[in-house]
Amino acid sequence: MNPEALSAALLAVIAPLAEARRAGSSEGLTPADLPLERPKNRDHGDWASNAALKLAKVVGANPREFAAEIAAGLQAVEGVASVEVAGPGFINIRLDAAAAGALAKTIVDAGAAFGSSSVLAGQSINLEFVSANPTGPIHLGGTRWAAMGDALARMLSSQGAAVTREYYFNDHGAQIDRFARSLVAAHEGLPTPEDGYGGAYIHDIARRVALAYEGDIDALEADAKQEAFREVGVGLMFGEIKQSLHEFGVDFDVYFHENDLHTSGAVGRAVDKLRSLGHIFESDGATWLRSTEFGDDKDRVVIKSDGKPAYISGDLAYYLDKRERGFDHCIIMLGADHHGYVQRLMAMCAAFGDQPYVNLQILIGQMVNLVKDGQPVRMSKRAGTVVTLEDLVEIVGVDAARYALTRSSADSNLDIDLDVLQKRTNDNPVFYVQYAHARTHNVGRNAAASGVDRSEFAPELLTHETESALLGALQEFPRVVAYSAEVREPHRVARYLEELAGLYHKWYDSCRVIPQGDDPVEAVHRTRLWLNDATGQVLRNGLTLLGVSAPERM
Repeated sequence: MNPEALSAALLAVIAPLAEARRAGSSEGLTPADLPLERPKNRDHGDWASNAALKLAKVVGANPREFAAEIAAGLQAVEGVASVEVAGPGFINIRLDAAAAGALAKTIVDAGAAFGSSSVLAGQSINLEFVSANPTGPIHLGGTRWAAMGDALARMLSSQGAAVTREYYFNDHGAQIDRFARSLVAAHEGLPTPEDGYGGAYIHDIARRVALAYEGDIDALEADAKQEAFREVGVGLMFGEIKQSLHEFGVDFDVYFHENDLHTSGAVGRAVDKLRSLGHIFESDGATWLRSTEFGDDKDRVVIKSDGKPAYISGDLAYYLDKRERGFDHCIIMLGADHHGYVQRLMAMCAAFGDQPYVNLQILIGQMVNLVKDGQPVRMSKRAGTVVTLEDLVEIVGVDAARYALTRSSADSNLDIDLDVLQKRTNDNPVFYVQYAHARTHNVGRNAAASGVDRSEFAPELLTHETESALLGALQEFPRVVAYSAEVREPHRVARYLEELAGLYHKWYDSCRVIPQGDDPVEAVHRTRLWLNDATGQVLRNGLTLLGVSAPERM
């Protein structure tokens, strides 16, 4: 019995009890109003509900007495083995083995769709992540967002949302000028400018610019030469970034160029929109956004007194552009150094008449540190000053890198031990989960060779305590995925997979799918094969959501 069926049964029991009480009414009550959760202590049953506590005042009843009435009604539901009332009115429900074990076939039949839902259907979400400056390779912070952003996009999509992955290409401003000067200096054999970019990649890009430029780049005047290095160099660097992300398993639907906001008139349109709403004023020759009316700590200059746009002008234009493209929710992933920027972005959202933290959501990611031999790894061979995506992948591979970056909450600092990630032992979390998946396939291969197939399914035979625990965890997968998408926390799926892998390994050690010796193949062996394959399917579905492969052999 799945939680939806149990919630429906709970509603069917409660509705007449509520109607029977003069003060009670079941009108408008849905299964969603009757929460079910897995007890932390499995001795308390398969499911627990606080429905009696939640509804007691509404129906005018003592919570524990109302819980007892609900328990009596649930006891008659097919598939329910026992119901107990605990504490002030909690209801603990235990399913019979057949009802609990039926899940294994449900999962196998659903296949890759198990864990998906339509709860977010109709929502259009713009998810902007990575957005590294095209002045160098992607550093570890950007790599973390690449892994987490892509995983979150997969989870949101699995719940029915229409998700657009977007990369904001910062090709406007002072950092691009510094990049161009650095390329010119490298080409001419001069020292890196004081505020420029260093690293072997600068010399590589400079060499490629000179080769790619049509004509003699050294014949250009200084300003024209810098412009040539800027235009060609940015294109080459961005091509490298896109290729690195693609090889990391991350591709974007939209690459939005910041420079377009300033050349297309988008900034002016955003200012005009805010002016029409009464939120723009002029002072000291500059144009201001009255953002203090929306919770900001000070009003913000949008157009400076010299006529040049302030940085926030691009944010105004970009946000309005997204909303005009029809996105209901704009999610932006930013690094830890942008934490102080959240308040002004939310004020901007409100100034446009939108709802902060709903139409606009900001996720902040903390720093990533690599550790090897107990010591921090700080330098890249290619970038010089920072460790890059390519550095991490070269050492541990794409799967280990993506898994390691998604298994911890984004708002916590992350230390990645490279020595652990290179081990093929249970200490390595990605190996632990992938090995569990490979083991399910090994069991399947051995079962086929021994004449065990899925021609019979008798879920009432799945009575071992490890089977109960494994089924309980499998049942949770759809809820974990849905909640991870709702709260924008992909790491919950990774941690769930580790728990599931542990329960599977315990079951593998305790329950045989293949008969011993000359013993005949029985219904229990065939039924356990369903459970084995169901576990493999959930592990595979979860790893896919994280963008990590699910090998069949290891």
